[in-house]
Amino acid sequence: MPQNKFQRTFIVGCGCTAFIKPRGQRTTEDMGLEAGTKALLDAGITYDAVQTAFVGYCYGDSTSGQRALYGLGMTGIPITNVNNNCSTGSTALFHANNAVKSGLVDCALALGFERMAAGSLGTNFPDRPPPTLLFNKRSIDLEKTLTSGTNFGPGAPRMFGNAGQEYMDKFGAEVKHLAMIAAKNHAHSVKNPYSQFRNGWTVEQVLQAPKITAQLTKFMCSPTSDGAACCIVASEDFVHAHGLENQAIEVVAQGLETDDPAAYDTESAMEVIGYGMSKRCADKVFKDAGFADGEGRDLVGVVELHDCFSANELITYPALGLCAADEAHKMVERGDNTYGGKYVVNPSGGLEAKGHPLGATGLGMHFYITMQLRNLAGPMQAPGLFDIPDKRGKFGLVHNVGVGGAVVVSLLRRPEFYKTGGIDGQARLGYNHAHECRPVTLADVDKVKSKKSSKYVLQHAKL
Repeated sequence: MPQNKFQRTFIVGCGCTAFIKPRGQRTTEDMGLEAGTKALLDAGITYDAVQTAFVGYCYGDSTSGQRALYGLGMTGIPITNVNNNCSTGSTALFHANNAVKSGLVDCALALGFERMAAGSLGTNFPDRPPPTLLFNKRSIDLEKTLTSGTNFGPGAPRMFGNAGQEYMDKFGAEVKHLAMIAAKNHAHSVKNPYSQFRNGWTVEQVLQAPKITAQLTKFMCSPTSDGAACCIVASEDFVHAHGLENQAIEVVAQGLETDDPAAYDTESAMEVIGYGMSKRCADKVFKDAGFADGEGRDLVGVVELHDCFSANELITYPALGLCAADEAHKMVERGDNTYGGKYVVNPSGGLEAKGHPLGATGLGMHFYITMQLRNLAGPMQAPGLFDIPDKRGKFGLVHNVGVGGAVVVSLLRRPEFYKTGGIDGQARLGYNHAHECRPVTLADVDKVKSKKSSKYVLQHAKL
């Protein structure tokens, strides 16, 4: 179908739980119910308006998505469960967005959650080789090409550490730049009540933390986490029919890419963990948004990108086109990745500080960018997003990658019909959930659950 035949799509509601240490304190259906309820309250609709749903998680049994959403009603809609490694949440959103964009439905829900085990990422299937084994082996094979020679540590940080080392070898960056990125994210996280860590570690504290790999210390690494997030996508007709012009944020362009042969065929640890995949996806998204090659980045004001390790944030700046290939560490030195600089990157604190519950991560990123573009992010608000002649303001950019592999890039913006004033999610929830984290109540669930099919009740939800 030609691009101009697609419907425009908008995020009209979103919700998030706090991201917490994985201690088994909450069930996935409990967290999913909270995030979904907040998103529906934000959008001012009931679950009856949702025509299809995509639910993402990595550590859970089949039909966990149904188990979570049935607390809102058993309406018979298609519910698809999604697992795409660390990009799972954004992949769920990608499919929800496409369902609306293609005209199949007018309202779709994307939910993501995770209940993780403490410590480094593992597998639930120790009786078979993991699908990422070849990526791990390829990264280790390439260590001989790096100045560090060899590396150590668990598989995931080792792979990303090797990628960071390649960048440092090529362009003269140093470990201090990785520490500056981590400290920046931890400083941002202090303002985020949803964050797992709000310590505000300094550059010195980051450098002095225990080493996980030759390049990365503990505070340069994202923790395992429990949490959930949800976004509701709707068509323009739906937006106008429900009076959501004062909160709808347009998904201007969105892409999903997987690996190409460069992940194995080139002598590049950066390619193994998705540098080229991210670049291809970002370039395609900006092209789909109507920009010529390399253009459009100057109109980006705020970014949530996948800093599973600070090394990945460093190499993702050029992958997304935010700077030249050899300028990422200089961008860090200039402060062009924080408040007062060219971009505000990870105002939420990023994965390193706010946490990384795999299935929820990408949807959480879209939650934060949506609230930034609504100008509701409070202490986390990026300045200057609307200080340009175009009343739509600047773009928000999301990047969510998973090794093995898949990457989702989204470009969001206020639509031209956006208007402030009137009832919005703040009024419906009773507070601004962009920068205040509260639990939901059974009364909240009652407001948004299906009016046609809501006899099913979550008997064990810890609300």
